[in-house]
Amino acid sequence: MNGPPIHPASNRGRSRVRLFLGACAAALAAATAMVAAPGIAHAATCSNQTGTTNGYYYQMWSAGQGSACITVGSGGNSYSSTWSGIGDFVAGVGWNPGSNQTVSFNGSLSASGGTSLVSLYGWSTNPLVEYYVMENYNGSPPTAGTYMGQVTSDGGTYNIYEHQQVNQPSIQGTATFEQYLAIRTSPTSSGTITTQNFINAWASHGMNLGTLNYQILATESFGGGSGNSNVTVSHGSSGGGGGGGGGSSCTATLSAGSSGNGWYNLNVAVSGSSTWTVTVNMVAPSVVASTWNVNATWPSQYVMKATPNGNGNNWGFTVTTNGTTTRPSVSCSTG
Repeated sequence: MNGPPIHPASNRGRSRVRLFLGACAAALAAATAMVAAPGIAHAATCSNQTGTTNGYYYQMWSAGQGSACITVGSGGNSYSSTWSGIGDFVAGVGWNPGSNQTVSFNGSLSASGGTSLVSLYGWSTNPLVEYYVMENYNGSPPTAGTYMGQVTSDGGTYNIYEHQQVNQPSIQGTATFEQYLAIRTSPTSSGTITTQNFINAWASHGMNLGTLNYQILATESFGGGSGNSNVTVSHGSSGGGGGGGGGSSCTATLSAGSSGNGWYNLNVAVSGSSTWTVTVNMVAPSVVASTWNVNATWPSQYVMKATPNGNGNNWGFTVTTNGTTTRPSVSCSTG
């Protein structure tokens, strides 16, 4: 089966210039780190720089082509950014170190040309990993590597990818490391990111994070476009918890199983609750042919409702493709 379209590898070549502050992060931290006085907003920062404002960490980086600036608000947890004819730039505010905390955000993204993103972005060490939870974007999001499945969280469905970078810049200098991507299928300008849900979803595919380094709600743009963003972030408690469709407290993680001519199996793992309903939305004309370890009903030909049958939270189903290679989406609710 094919996942969502993968951009050519050449498109990701530039991403190791921008994704992100790896090689320049240490230099930025040492040479241009700044601390702003509480209650005083920054002037626009238009050169590579890191710092803190009221305890919030911020970063500004550009590869040099075009122009880009970030202005951090007086509270430290908001910023505006502008860019024009940009090659690559990334800017945002957050925390250093990051955590599995729940992050809330709201704002706006307006852009033309190229690709622009608003994401929860960060790194871990031991293992060295660069990760993204992409929430909003203009243009095509930079998918690359291997499509691993889907996860539902906080009212959205996300496609999961893993991509290896070989001998590329990182926060530990030139290194080989993995990138973990979770890309929201329906972009949103505001919402909640239950970070632990994505850590769990990645881990279910053997994609483990280590010790978290910095973590920011970043605006990123590349490919010659122009635009602006305004973003405000806040955070809640660290720890577990489920997302799930409609903001309920469960998460359904979809992963690929075996496949054959005209069919494939999908595995579903539910976390966060033992009393759940998972809704599977098929893409016509593909249909569910059979299920295992679950009770299933069909409100319509292309919608299946699954509930526990006493065999736990891991179950699955077989899809008859009928010529369609697009995978279904899943969402989870409790009660």
